Amino acid sequence: MFAYFLENRMLVQINAGAFLIAVLCLRGDRHRAADRWLFGTAAGVLLVVYYVWRASQTLPDWRMDFPSLWAHAFFGFESLTIAYTLISIITLTRTSDHSAAADASEAMLRRSRPAPAVDIFIATYNEGLDVLEKTIVSALAIDYPNFRVWVLDDTRRDWLKAYCARVGACYVTRPDNTHAKAGNLNNGLMHSAAQRGGGAPFIMVLDADFAPNRNILLRIVGLFDDPAVGVVQTPQFYYNADPIQYNLRSTECWVDEQRAFFDIMQPAKDAWGTAFCIGTSFVVRREALARIGGFPTGTVTEDIHLTYRLMPHGYTTRWLNERLSVGLSAEGLPEYISQRSRWGLGTIQVALTADGPLRGRGYTGLQRLHYIHGLLHWISRPFTLMLLAGPLLYWYFDVPTLYGDPLQFLAYGVPALLLYWAYSIWVTGSRAMPIFTEVTQIVAALAVTATLASAVIKPFGRPFKVTNKGLDRSKLVVHGRFAALYGALFVLTGMGLARAVAADADAPGVSFNIAWTVVSMVLYLASLLVCFELPRPRKEERFPYRARALLRLHGADGTPREFAGVTQDLSCNGAGLFCARAADIRPGAEGAFWLASLGWVPCQVARTRDGLVGVSLRPDMAARHRLIRLLFSEPAHNIANQGRPRVAIAQLLRRAFAG
Repeated sequence: MFAYFLENRMLVQINAGAFLIAVLCLRGDRHRAADRWLFGTAAGVLLVVYYVWRASQTLPDWRMDFPSLWAHAFFGFESLTIAYTLISIITLTRTSDHSAAADASEAMLRRSRPAPAVDIFIATYNEGLDVLEKTIVSALAIDYPNFRVWVLDDTRRDWLKAYCARVGACYVTRPDNTHAKAGNLNNGLMHSAAQRGGGAPFIMVLDADFAPNRNILLRIVGLFDDPAVGVVQTPQFYYNADPIQYNLRSTECWVDEQRAFFDIMQPAKDAWGTAFCIGTSFVVRREALARIGGFPTGTVTEDIHLTYRLMPHGYTTRWLNERLSVGLSAEGLPEYISQRSRWGLGTIQVALTADGPLRGRGYTGLQRLHYIHGLLHWISRPFTLMLLAGPLLYWYFDVPTLYGDPLQFLAYGVPALLLYWAYSIWVTGSRAMPIFTEVTQIVAALAVTATLASAVIKPFGRPFKVTNKGLDRSKLVVHGRFAALYGALFVLTGMGLARAVAADADAPGVSFNIAWTVVSMVLYLASLLVCFELPRPRKEERFPYRARALLRLHGADGTPREFAGVTQDLSCNGAGLFCARAADIRPGAEGAFWLASLGWVPCQVARTRDGLVGVSLRPDMAARHRLIRLLFSEPAHNIANQGRPRVAIAQLLRRAFAG
C-alpha cells in the first residue's frame, strides 16, 4: 500500500488535502455554510476519486456467469448509494431556522392579533385509551384561543365516543375504512366543514400517539403569513426508546434512527424549498387542500404525497425545527420493520403516480431531483444486504466482489470511508455514527428489499398497515427468524474466515476480505442482539422531573405520617422520590402523594432502595389528566437527543458480553 502511495503522488496530495480540510472543519462550526461546504467538498472529492477507481480498475469483463453478474450488480447498487451520498452532501450545505419568525408571530398572537381558527384532527384506528388520552388531553390543553379537537375514529368504538363527549372533544367516524388514514382525514374535513361554516382555515393533524405541546399552534400559525406556505411541519420526537436503542442498552446515550433526518436533513431540504410533510404534528391550509381535492389517496404515504401534490400549485412545506410534540416510537422490532417497509413502498408509489414528481407537470428540476434523492435512499437498500453477502461468497464460493489488487482499497476506499464517517458525525452533531447507523439499516434491509422487489410487480393495491402501539412489552421476546438469520450469518462467516485463513492466509485478497469480514461480524452481532427484545417492565415511560413532593402514609396504628422529598422522575402511574427518611418507609404502605402542580393523589409504596422511594400512583381520571398535562404539554427529554458515541460503544460491548 505504501509503495502504491509513493507511485501515485496525485492520490497522496488529494488525500492529504482532504484530511487537512477535515481537521480544520472539525474545529469549526457545523452551522456555518462555509464550513459545511469545505468539509462536504473534501468528503465528496474522495468519494468521487474512489468511484472512478472502482469503475475503471475493479470490475471484471462482462460475462453471463455468476461472478461477473454479482460484481456488476454490486457495483450498480453501490453507485446508487454513492449518488445518494453525494446529493446528501450538497443538500447539507444549506440549512434553515424559522424560530425567529415563530417568536415574532407568537408575540403578535399573544398581544392583540386575532387568532385564526384551527381544527385539530386526531386520526386513530386501533389504539387503546392509555395511548389516545395523552394526545386528546394534551390537544385540549393547547394554549390557543380558537380551536376545536376532532377525534377521527376509524374503528367505530362506542367507548371512545363516550370518552370524547366527557372531555369535550368532537367525535367523528365513518362506516368503512376506504383509503385508510387519508380517507379518515378527508371524512374529518367534510364533517368539520359542515359544523363550522366551511370549517377552520387551518387543519392540524396529529397521529393518535403524538401529544402536542401547549404552545404548538402559537409557534406555527404565524408562519402562514407567507401565502406560499401550504404546510408547516414540525419534527417527530419520541418519549420511548425504539427497539435498536432499547435492546442495545443505549437509550440514554444514543439518539433514535430518525434524529439525523428530522434535525439535520429536513432543515437542509427546507433551505432548498423541498422539505416534506411527515404525517403528524403539522398544520395545513384548508384552502390548499381544497385545491387538490383533499388529502391525497392512492398511496400508503399520504404525507409526502400531500407535499408533492401541493408543489405544482405553488405551495411549499415549511419546516419548523422545534420540539413541539412527543409520541410513541415503534416499540417492537416487527413494527419497526413494517413501518420502514411502508415508507419505502409509499415513496415508490408517489413516484409512479401520474401527477407525481417524476411523471407529473408543474415541478421544477430541483423538486424532482430532491424526490429522486429520497427515492435513492430506499432503492439502494439492497446494497446493505449485498455488503453482508460479500464475505460469504468469497470464503465459500471463491467469488470476489472487487477485482484487481484488493490492497488498493486501502488507498482509495478507506480514506473516503473514514472521511465520510467523520463528516457525517460532525454535520449531524453526533446523531449518526458507524455501527449504530448501519444496524438500523440492516435490521430493516431484508423486509425493505422484499417490499421493493414486490413493488416492481405490484406497486399499488396494498393495504395500509397501522403501526401497533401500546402493546404488552413486559416479557422477553425473541424474534426467532431474524435471530436465526443473523446468528447463522455470524457463525458461517466466522467459520469461513477461519477455514480460509488456515488454508492460505497469504493468498491475494485475503487480508482485504478478513477486514471486511470482521466488520460484518460486528454488524451481525449487533443485529442479533436487537432480535432479543428486552422486557420493558414499565407500562408508562418516566420523564425526569425535579420538584418538592410529600408522601403521606398510614402508619401501623392508623396515624398518618408525612415524608418530604424531591422527585427524581414522574410518569402517569408512578414517581421516584428522594427521601432522607426512606429507611422508615415500608414497601406496600398506602397513602397519598403530593406535588404543588398536581395536588394529592392516592398511592402505594412499591419499593425503597438507597434513599429512593418508588411510588405507584392511583389517580382518578381528573388527576390522570392533570398528570398528562403536566408531563406532555411541556415534556422534558427522557430519551437521548444527542449521541455520546463512547458511552454507546461501551454499552454495546456490555450488552454483547454481559447480557
